[in-house]
Amino acid sequence: MDTQFKSGFVGIIGPPNVGKSTLLNALIGEKVSIVTPKPQTTRHRILGIKNLPSAQIIFIDTPGIHRTRKKFNLHLVQSAQAAFQESDIIMVMVDAIESESSEDFDYILPQLKEINKPVFLLIN
Repeated sequence: MDTQFKSGFVGIIGPPNVGKSTLLNALIGEKVSIVTPKPQTTRHRILGIKNLPSAQIIFIDTPGIHRTRKKFNLHLVQSAQAAFQESDIIMVMVDAIESESSEDFDYILPQLKEINKPVFLLIN
């Protein structure tokens, strides 16, 4: 029997308003992140911790990643990109219907190619 306790960080990234915060709340089983229809509601990284008998998973909910020239939005995007480095696993969420989500994914994809971590694509 393996009695070694394991823990790790899982970054939840993606374009604005694709359901990252809703996913975090569902994974944790509590409302730890605000959910609204307004883009960029998440303005800093939110941590949600899931405790299991032999492991602890720390989920990182991030602001939406998208192309921007606005200084405020650029700060939010940089905060989300920092999760690439902090995470052991990356979950990239995209909207299956919204075309802007696809364009933002095209912006995110080259950044994901530069990291050497497992990446999972979540289609909402």
